[in-house]
Amino acid sequence: MEFLGKHVILELYECEASLLSDPNSVSEIMQKAATIMGATVVESAFHHFSPLGVSGVVIIMESHLTIHTWPEYSYAAIDIFTCGDIQMDKGIDFLKEKLRSKKSEIKVLNRGRLSSISNPLKSIKN
Repeated sequence: MEFLGKHVILELYECEASLLSDPNSVSEIMQKAATIMGATVVESAFHHFSPLGVSGVVIIMESHLTIHTWPEYSYAAIDIFTCGDIQMDKGIDFLKEKLRSKKSEIKVLNRGRLSSISNPLKSIKN
């Protein structure tokens, strides 16, 4: 069965709280992870919540990476979605290392089952 993309849900626990509350560090780590995966970064946006937490997105040609952090719980929720051929494992290992996660969980979802798409060009109008 073929799919349009792969969606990884990465749960990082027991991370370094000071990193999770620094939007510059989070942005740098996420963008570097995308590069390490072999993705092409298009743009990114990150927001620091007061007093704690960072949310951000790295848009890549192959789709996107997103993060939301809870420094008070030493927890980061990361989604990586791709419709391209990238090396997700390398980026995931980098994220776990740089955010200093002591425990992680990964869920992988296949997205866009091609057998369920009857006519992909039917809705496109010129």
